Amino acid sequence: QVHLVDSGGGLVQAGGSLRLSCAASGRTFISYAMGWFRQAPGKEREFVAAISWNGGNKYYADSVKGRFTISRSNAKNTVYLQMNSLKPEDTAVYYCAAKFVGVGGSGTYDRPDEYDYWGQGTQVTVSS
Repeated sequence: QVHLVDSGGGLVQAGGSLRLSCAASGRTFISYAMGWFRQAPGKEREFVAAISWNGGNKYYADSVKGRFTISRSNAKNTVYLQMNSLKPEDTAVYYCAAKFVGVGGSGTYDRPDEYDYWGQGTQVTVSS
């Protein structure tokens, strides 16, 4: 079992920055690839970014490449999403998610149904 707690959301002006954090419980954090997804009102949940179990591979949606950076600290059981140059269209509830891959495992990471555990979500609002 993995329990995820998202934090760091808020209200920011366009062009600003936010850093989201996702703290995970349990001793097996290193066995999980981690992802960030977002969901705007009336829209489906969409992939934002993902990171492999050891941080060696990172993946981004085209809409956030060059602006968002995903990272993780396995020592702190935490994954981060640094969001720069925010746009009004980035407004959404952001969720972190954990996908079991095992140490050394790999796979695809951009589908919500691949993930085993989810955080409660944190609201990000970007004003124009």
